[in-house]
Amino acid sequence: MPDTTAPTPRLVAPEDDPGALRSTFALFPSGVAAISAVVEGEPVVLVASSFQVGISQDPPLVLFAVQHTSTSWPRLRTAPLLGVSVLGEAHDSAARQLASRAADRFAGIETTTTAGGAHLVHGAPVWLECSVHSEVPAGDHDVVLLRVHTMGSVPDTEPLVWHASSFRALSPRTAP
Repeated sequence: MPDTTAPTPRLVAPEDDPGALRSTFALFPSGVAAISAVVEGEPVVLVASSFQVGISQDPPLVLFAVQHTSTSWPRLRTAPLLGVSVLGEAHDSAARQLASRAADRFAGIETTTTAGGAHLVHGAPVWLECSVHSEVPAGDHDVVLLRVHTMGSVPDTEPLVWHASSFRALSPRTAP
């Protein structure tokens, strides 16, 4: 029997309501990744809610999209290795700080720098050490494919989720 309480789809073209596009995209939940490296002696970071895994296994590729207006990406793209920290639910305030325009975005946040210069945030459920594989123009963004060289994980750490323009945690699983 069909659900008669569900709303009827109402479609609108993005050019007819530009605000609707942003709010519609915000309803797709995604993980949050800090992409960071030490460049010219200082850590540089950008926070991406567009990060995706499983793009390719051979070679191992992940991706994210970055706006053309980013001031961090032009510096990061020059690094030989980038650290990707998929942030955990305990990183809510850290994610805000890392995405801010603060002079020291890493103040009070525990990190590790690998021998290759990739910068990783402690307490993340997933860490990747990557290099830029390729970049593809995509409207007002570039899609950046990263090749994974090394990785680490803590499977019991819950991820931070970006949904409806705010950070959220997943609800704990319950037995059926």
